[in-house]
Amino acid sequence: MTTFYRLNLLPPHPSLPFFRMKLKPNIATSDAGFIFNPATGDSFAANPLAADILARTKTGQDAAAIKADILERYDVAPGQLEKDWDDLLAQLRDFNLLD
Repeated sequence: MTTFYRLNLLPPHPSLPFFRMKLKPNIATSDAGFIFNPATGDSFAANPLAADILARTKTGQDAAAIKADILERYDVAPGQLEKDWDDLLAQLRDFNLLD
């Protein structure tokens, strides 16, 4: 099992389709942060904030709204949020979880 240790959050850039945070439809997630890819059998654990972000994206909430809420609720600088968002996308992409 792989654990996402960082907050891991960057906005999808409209001209770069691989930066869109859209999980593949077969990827299972739980509120507790468990992520399962049935195609490969791989499982992952996300921290609570990353799990919340994934749940919101699965319901169709856009990145801008998610990030605005995070900036309002947490003591995080916008630049750090962008870096962490980018890290999350990179990890999801590396593990072949994004559509």
